[in-house]
Amino acid sequence: MKTVTLPIDLNSGKHMFTSLYYYQTTKELAKQQIKLTKNVFSFLLEGQKEVFTNNSSFLIENSSFLLMKSGHCLMTEKLSPLHKNYKSVLLFFSNKEIQQFVQKFDIKTSKISLPQSAYSFQYDQFIKNYVNSLVDISRLAPSIQEKMIQTKFEEIMIYLVETKGTDFINSMMIQERNSFQNFLNVVENNKLKKMTLKELAFLSNMSVSTFKREFEKHFHQSPSKWFLDKRLEHSAFMLKNNSKRPSEIYQEIGYENLSNFIHAFKTKFGVTPKQYQLD
Repeated sequence: MKTVTLPIDLNSGKHMFTSLYYYQTTKELAKQQIKLTKNVFSFLLEGQKEVFTNNSSFLIENSSFLLMKSGHCLMTEKLSPLHKNYKSVLLFFSNKEIQQFVQKFDIKTSKISLPQSAYSFQYDQFIKNYVNSLVDISRLAPSIQEKMIQTKFEEIMIYLVETKGTDFINSMMIQERNSFQNFLNVVENNKLKKMTLKELAFLSNMSVSTFKREFEKHFHQSPSKWFLDKRLEHSAFMLKNNSKRPSEIYQEIGYENLSNFIHAFKTKFGVTPKQYQLD
């Protein structure tokens, strides 16, 4: 699958101004590899969006929006059931613009223990009005847009600081320098998700061969064996603690059919899922 680079690949060629986009499509995407060269506000208008980053994942409807840090992510876009459409407004901004904002408005920041690569926020009436204004601006000539975007960027940032605090700014300003820690974040945060090695390697900003080599060096197992064990251990937990039937969980942990799940479970634990649950 080709990697999409944003906002570069959104440029129609008509102009070089690439900060604000009104994006709509009638085609669904499934775990599209996305390389963000800038940070972005993604305001969802219609449809559903699912995003996986190196340390977080979100599934949002059109009652929420995302703030995403530059870097690699996997993105799924689903059409709205009613209109069979997907619409969003994208507002891109650089790290330099964050620093200028912090200095201009004397924003007090502090270190946070767990920086995130993405944040999800709920719409309120102010945000709805704000997004509608972005839609109107996106229809103007690029030269007019360019004069207005800085003010609109500062507007949303001030509002979020006042209503949500500054953690999101702190995360945006932290530069990822430890590639090994990034690799560990990807593995730990996606160990129970249906991810291919190629997808995990992409989120880690590695080739598949490098990812496998680093994985085996650190975990002393192949990725397939390690992830299988973690998902089977999770299935055992769900059988005991959530009283779920094997038929309810096999797909959730990545098996295509129930018989394969039962066989793998018995190989690891010595009993069938049902026997384990009744023991």
